[in-house]
Amino acid sequence: MKLKSYSLPYGHATQNVEIDESRVLQVLDMPAIEPMDDIKQGILDAIRNPIGCDSLEKRIKPGDTVTFICNDGTRVAGTERFMPILVDELNRLGVPDANMEIVFALGSHRLMPYEEMAEIVSPNVAARLKMYNNDCNKNEDFDYFGTTSYGTPVWVNKHLSNRDHVILTGTVVFHYLAGFGGGRKSVVPGCARMDTIRESHKWMLDPGSGLGKTSTNPAFNNFLECVNLWSKGKSTFMFNPILDPEHRFLKIFAGDYVKAHEEACKYVAKIYGVPIQQKADIVIASCGGYPKDINVYQMQKTMDTARLALREGGVAIIVAECEEGIGSPALMETVQRCKTISGIEEDLRQHFAIGAHKAYVITRNMHTAKYIMVTALKRQTVKELLFEDATPNLQDALTMAEKLTSPHATVTIMPFGSLTVPIFTE
Repeated sequence: MKLKSYSLPYGHATQNVEIDESRVLQVLDMPAIEPMDDIKQGILDAIRNPIGCDSLEKRIKPGDTVTFICNDGTRVAGTERFMPILVDELNRLGVPDANMEIVFALGSHRLMPYEEMAEIVSPNVAARLKMYNNDCNKNEDFDYFGTTSYGTPVWVNKHLSNRDHVILTGTVVFHYLAGFGGGRKSVVPGCARMDTIRESHKWMLDPGSGLGKTSTNPAFNNFLECVNLWSKGKSTFMFNPILDPEHRFLKIFAGDYVKAHEEACKYVAKIYGVPIQQKADIVIASCGGYPKDINVYQMQKTMDTARLALREGGVAIIVAECEEGIGSPALMETVQRCKTISGIEEDLRQHFAIGAHKAYVITRNMHTAKYIMVTALKRQTVKELLFEDATPNLQDALTMAEKLTSPHATVTIMPFGSLTVPIFTE
């Protein structure tokens, strides 16, 4: 037996585990790709040579008004690095700071204080531009743009109306519901009203939704239809960098929010999709550290990717500190009230609600796999969420998993489970 130490991100630090390396089937990392060495030039090249539309230089006139949509703190996009460059470029094109503003695409996430906004977009930009949270519960903050063929009413933040240009920023990663994030999702659900968010998320109950699915995915198509209704007659422009696990820029996709996003999805599928030849008895998957493991609400995405590398009946160890706790009172209330996996699903089908929907996605794979959390959350809290067990120590979690499988169980390790997606080939 030859023990080897493996280190996985955990909050702002790491957790280590020692395993006989002969038991480890694979460590699922992204392929090694050289990051951009000149980010500013990469940004300028992307916006001056966009995909599927004219450049900003050809579209923007002096004195125009511009709204940027930016990610909140749960999604890392390198916003603090690209926003100063974009704002300076618009200044060069004749748009003064007073004519620019930022709306944070919170969806149904908590509101952010000024200090957090400033950290995301950089203190430089925060001091120059007005900034707004998207508060999905303030009905008066939204304009109506019709209803999709899927039955979703489209209510979008008023700060995205009556502006000469709207620039959609963010990043593209695999998404458990919409196939891929980024692109149109910064508008809906990012800047949508609660009823729009709720109705569009109902499609998670359809088997056609899921990781990496696009044209055949009803959730993907519904989100796109929402944004198409909103964007009629508007000048929109997408700016989505793709990052590696160290948050370095790999490539930037800019231009038309449909065509540029399609190309970004192809790239992400290529670099984040990792082939595997065998499913493991135990999968150890870190979300990738903060902010991917900021709370249970966000941690859930790693549960889905870990399941793809796990044999039926196996054990997934999810490494997620969850420094902000659960992330949704409705999530916890739903689990405590319904008490069982089937009860949660039945309740959601009867009364779909945001927050409660995460109770479903957290527990839906527990029919065929067991889950253990390595976390700062209380053990009893995690067990109430229907996890098999919980511990603050990764080595202890492996011991727990071995008792449920075998001391010689095969292991797959996923240091960045929120990004990498196992692709199983027979």
